[in-house]
Amino acid sequence: MCLNERLHRWGEFGAAGPWPLMERQRLAGRLRRLPAAEVLGFPVGVASGRRARLLGLAGLDRERAGVGLLIPRCRSVHTFGMRFPLDVVFLDLDGRPLSAHWSVGPRRVLWNRRASAVLELVG
Repeated sequence: MCLNERLHRWGEFGAAGPWPLMERQRLAGRLRRLPAAEVLGFPVGVASGRRARLLGLAGLDRERAGVGLLIPRCRSVHTFGMRFPLDVVFLDLDGRPLSAHWSVGPRRVLWNRRASAVLELVG
């Protein structure tokens, strides 16, 4: 099953998502409303809207950011406004990792032109 098919299926979780209730309560308000998915074994929010895609995890404290964020249909990310390091994994159309960047600090731009999605994980 390709990544686009998985994303369609993940969207069926809606705002409730597969996250446990306690985990969801600790999340920042803007992440709490996102659909949730499990990607590479991590429970993450799916950045489906324009604002979520632009902001990502920027401006959030590490404790309120949860595990991470999946940004579908994305080939590049920035870390402007980040308060903690990120692990960034670029995924292909089938959801397999293409490349990974560990402990990426603030004010960086990363891209992979073959990527179909980006997984931002709290480092």
